[in-house]
Order: sequence, then structure tokens, then C-alpha cells
Amino acid sequence: MKKIAIIGSTGSIGTQTLDVAAAHPDQFQVEALAGGGNIKLLLEQVQQFKPRMVSVGTAALAEEIKPYLPSGVQLYHGNEGLIEVAAGSDADMLVTAVMGSVGLRSTLAAIDAGKQIGLANKETLVTAGHLVMERAAAKGVSVLPVDSEHSAVFQCLNGEHRAEISNITLTASGGSFRDLTRDQLSHVTVEDALKHPNWSMGAKITIDSATMVNKGLEVIEAHWLFGVPYEQIQVLLHPESIVHSYVEFVDGSIIAQLGTPDMRVPIQYALTYPQRMKAPGKRLSLAQIGQLHFREMDYDRFPCLRLAFECGKIGGTAPTAYNAANEIAVARFLNKEISFLQIETILERVLEEHQVAAQPDLEAIEAADAWARSKARQL
Repeated sequence: MKKIAIIGSTGSIGTQTLDVAAAHPDQFQVEALAGGGNIKLLLEQVQQFKPRMVSVGTAALAEEIKPYLPSGVQLYHGNEGLIEVAAGSDADMLVTAVMGSVGLRSTLAAIDAGKQIGLANKETLVTAGHLVMERAAAKGVSVLPVDSEHSAVFQCLNGEHRAEISNITLTASGGSFRDLTRDQLSHVTVEDALKHPNWSMGAKITIDSATMVNKGLEVIEAHWLFGVPYEQIQVLLHPESIVHSYVEFVDGSIIAQLGTPDMRVPIQYALTYPQRMKAPGKRLSLAQIGQLHFREMDYDRFPCLRLAFECGKIGGTAPTAYNAANEIAVARFLNKEISFLQIETILERVLEEHQVAAQPDLEAIEAADAWARSKARQL
């Protein structure tokens, strides 16, 4: 039986990870959960899965939840709580399902503790890919992708030689506004943006899908996960989200991974790798779908994706600033402080003013992150 810990257990990926665990109670034991601020849902998870460790976002929330926890459950809070859940339990594997760069220190702590990593937190590799992958290699720890696109590439590369990769293509649904013109985007609302046509995801990642920042983060993540230069990473618009990604090899052969848009499938594959188990959800029928569509990516239409490639190639703290500025801009859009198109404007202006530090250590990364957030709040 595999013992797992989850940071971000009350979010979209966290709850679907627990769906997988519940579907296979003889395979998984939930050792620890970190749930942020949704203590009602977290308590339900605690009652169902009986973890030994629990963490919440603040000391006040810890006091609020404490009387309702079963006897013997260790309770933590804040960033230190994330680290305890990530590294301090008996779990064999940590699923990092928190949003944002807050997952970085806890992921590094789990690697140092020898935990296998199921990575759903893009920002960890975007902000500090060189640190994370070097540390994982030194500790002999596997970093297994949970995102559907990276899981697809990972599966396509099983048994293949990395040196024989010609290019990797990540597919993109295009998000809520994929068929709108730039002029039409001037008038979209928060409510419009949160209506993703294919996937069920949290608010922040749904907005990122519409701006294509999500795909930009995935491009940078793919660079670190698979050791492929940015010149060999491509993005293709695929509205149906059936081909999750594919790899072309030097002989012209293409291997693709297909499936229904259900995050529980890549989550389960990360949890059970290298084995496969029966998964919940609807099976794919290509006959019923009939047709699949693909379009070249328009980087003028989606400038945030272009910026991600540029930041990845620059390296250093450029991806850190990109990610941090976007987190603030999206939060401001969700709070209806700025318009949809102002998200990309803020990104561009923050990056124009950012002084890139090459080969940054953890402190330099966190300093760049804080600077970019502050600047994005001011604009």
C-alpha cells in the first residue's frame, strides 16, 4: 500500500487525488493533508481518510478546526505546516496540488526527505526548476508529472531515448475565449472567463487557460521535466482536449497520448507508476467524436504564451517574475479591479522593469518573486 501526503487537498487537483484514493482503498493510505482555508471540506476529508497530520493556512484557522479533529491528529498551520505535511509524515509520495510559488519550499523539503513527488504545482519548476531537478537527481527522487499534458509526454517517452526526441508538442484547448478576437476580449467578464469549455478546474487556472499563461507555465515546466531546449517545444491549439500532447522523434514517428478530459487519469498514473489500474470516468470513443481539430498557435493573439517562451529562454529569475506578476494580475482580475486584457499588460510591464538574476539561489528567487508581486499590485 502506498502512503501519500497532499498539499492543497481542498483544491481541484487535491480533491480529485482523493477521489482516486477513495476508488482504490486497498492501494492508498492518506497520511497527511494540507488544506489552506476551506476547513469545512478539510474536516470532511479528515473524517473520510483519517490522516495523521493536518495543516491549515493560519493560526486562527488552526484554533477553529482543532476542536473537531479526531484525537491524535497532529495539527499545523502556515508555511511551516506545509513543510511538515510534505516532509514530516510517513508518506512515500507527496502530491503537490497547491497553487502558486508557495509550494516551492515544501516540495524541496519533501525531496530532501526522500519522498517521491507527484507534481501538479507548475510554479515549483517555473520559479526554481534548476534547484528542484538538481536536488531530485542528487537525492534519487522521482518527479512524476500530474498535469495532463506532461503526463502525456511522460507516457509517450516510456522506453524511448531522450536523445532521439525531435520535438515535444503540448496541446492547448484555447480556454474560454479561444474563438474571440482581440477587440471582443476588451469586454469579457470574470463570469465569462470562468466557463472553461472542456476541463473542470479552479478559478485561477481557468483564467490562466484563457490568457494562455497556463500553457506558458507548462512550456517552462516541460523544459525542466524532460530536459528539452525551448526550441524543441511547440504548442498546438486543439479545441477538443483529446490529444493531450505528443512527441515527434528524429525518424519522423509521432507518439501521442489520448483520453477524455478527466484529470483523475493522469493523477492516478502518477500515483501508480509504473503500473496502471482501472480508472473512474468515461472511456474515450473516437468513433463517437468523429473529428479532431488542430490549429497553429497565434502568438499575437496569445501574447502571454510568447512572453513565457521569452522568459524561459532568458532563464534566471525571468520565469519567477512572469509567474509572480501573473498571480497578482489574475487575483486583481477576479476581484474585478482590472480588465481581462490588463492581465497581459501588467505582465509585460513587470518583465520590462525586472532585473534578471542568473542562476539564482532560493533567496534570490524569493526576492524576485516578492518584487514582481509588489510591482504588479502597483500597476
